[in-house]
Amino acid sequence: MPRTAKGARLVWRAESRRADGSLRNGAGWFIRDGATFISACGSTGDRGRAEKRLAQHIVEKYRPARECGRDPAAVPIADAVSVYLTDVAPSHAKPKETAERLIVVLRWFGDTKIGDINGKVCRDYAKVHGNGAAARRQLEDLRAALNNYHREGYITSAPAIVLPAKPVPRCRSLTRDEAAALLRAAWRMRQSWKGKPSDRCTARHVARFMLVALYTGTRSAAICGAAIRPTEGAGYVDLEYGIFYRCAARRRETKKRQPPVRLPERLLAHVRRWAATPLEIKTKGRGKSASIGRMIAHDYVVEWNGKPVRSIKKAFHSVVKAAGLGWYDYVAAPDGSMRRVFRTDITPHVFRHTAATWLMQQGTDRWAAAGFLGMTVEMLIETYGHHHPDFQAEATRAIVSKSRPRNVPKKTV
Repeated sequence: MPRTAKGARLVWRAESRRADGSLRNGAGWFIRDGATFISACGSTGDRGRAEKRLAQHIVEKYRPARECGRDPAAVPIADAVSVYLTDVAPSHAKPKETAERLIVVLRWFGDTKIGDINGKVCRDYAKVHGNGAAARRQLEDLRAALNNYHREGYITSAPAIVLPAKPVPRCRSLTRDEAAALLRAAWRMRQSWKGKPSDRCTARHVARFMLVALYTGTRSAAICGAAIRPTEGAGYVDLEYGIFYRCAARRRETKKRQPPVRLPERLLAHVRRWAATPLEIKTKGRGKSASIGRMIAHDYVVEWNGKPVRSIKKAFHSVVKAAGLGWYDYVAAPDGSMRRVFRTDITPHVFRHTAATWLMQQGTDRWAAAGFLGMTVEMLIETYGHHHPDFQAEATRAIVSKSRPRNVPKKTV
C-alpha cells in the first residue's frame, strides 16, 4: 500500500556539487513537493523567509475549485485552507500568524481529504504537537477554515474538529522586587565586545516598554505600536492631556479590548521626557548612526535604532536572563550532547497580570480597575478578585464571631 503523500513542506538540504566540482545548490531551506525541490531561502538559511515562500507556494499551487456542493471526501484540506487564507485571513489583526499556523497544519495533513477528518485524526494531531495551547490554536484555525468553506457552499458538510483541553491560564505576577530587578537589568545591559562589556546600551528600550506595561497593564503589541502623536494606523499617547489611545482610529474592535487609559503622572513625566531628550550617540562624531538628531521616543514610545519595535520577546528574554529570574534545564542537542538552556515563566504579558494584581491589592474599586485595564468586571473578579482586601472579608469575620443569643421566650407554668 503506497504511503500517504506529505504535501509541500520545508526540508533542509546540505550543499551539493556536481562531478566537476561546480556548485549544484547551496545549503539552505527547500520546499519539497513530491519529488520536486524548490529553493525557499536563496541559500541564506533564513527560516522566516523560507516559511513565507512556502505559504506563497501553497497558495499558488492550490487554486481551489469553487464549485458548490462538493463531497467532502473528494476535497483536499488545502482547498479550504487556501480559500480561507485568500478571503478571510487578510482581515485578521495578525494575518501572518494565521498563515504560519495553517502552514503547520498543512505540513502535517498533506493531501488528506476533508472527509477523512475525525476525532482520532484530531487527537493524533494534538498529541504529535504537544497537546498544548499551540496545537489547540492550530486546530481552531483549521475548524474556522473548514466552517468557512462549508458556509460558502463549496462542500455539503464540515467535520467536527475535536480540540485538546484548554490549558490552565497562567496568572504569574511580579513582586515589586522582581519588577525592580528587571528594570535594573534592562537599564544596565551593555553590548559585549571581545568578551568585555562596551558603552553601548542594548536594552533601555525594554526598560521603557516595561514601565508603560507595568503602569497601564497594556498588552505588548499595543505598547510597541504606540506613537508619540496621532499617526495613521497606530495608537498614540496624547502628551498634553496624558491619555494613551491604545487602539488605532477606525480599527475594528476585537475581543481583546483596548480602551483609552489615563497615564499616571509619574509615567506621563517619563514619556514627555523621552519625547524631548536626544539620544546619546557614541558614533556621532563619525556620522555613522541613522539615529543622530532623533529623540529617545522620536516617533514611537518604544524605539530601537530609530524604528518602532515590532516584537519585544527576544530582547525581553535576554533581560529576564540577565536579572536571574529563571532556571536552567539540560536538554539533548541534535549531536547527542547536553545543552544548558535558560527557562523562565516571566513573559511580557506578565506585566498585565502584575498591574491587575497590584490594583486589587491596593483595594481599587473593581469597576475603575476593570476600565483602566480594558477588561470586564467579571473577568477581573474571577481572575484577580482574590487579591482584593475585601475578598471574603465578611465571611472570615463571621466564621470566627460568637453566635448571637437568640431571644427565646421562657417557659411559663
